[in-house]
Amino acid sequence: MRAGRPLPALLLGIALAGPAGAAVDIDGSYGDKEGCRYVETGESSGADFFFLLDKEGITTAVSYCEFQGEGRKVGGATLVKAGCHEEGSEEVTPYELTLTPDNGGYTISFADGTRWGPLARCGK
Repeated sequence: MRAGRPLPALLLGIALAGPAGAAVDIDGSYGDKEGCRYVETGESSGADFFFLLDKEGITTAVSYCEFQGEGRKVGGATLVKAGCHEEGSEEVTPYELTLTPDNGGYTISFADGTRWGPLARCGK
């Protein structure tokens, strides 16, 4: 998955959808500069790339991965299933993601070797 153009309407829809019911032990919001700006202001800056992680899932400029079910601890990391979809697509692709604590934040890893992060805690 690659980040591209921002999707304010998708992000608004995600925000209005409410909790997904997944039990992932994330105690706040984590992101890059633009992702944290979005969570703090509710507005997109129009950046081509941003990442935001919270207890419900991971939002990027062009995709969203919603956590599904319980997270499972393996060593210091958490494995969690997620359903991901990209901008303009109704298709949901299942993934198992690894959330690894990283210097006070998290790095998200996909089985294919794709990594997002490290994402720092927002609001610091």
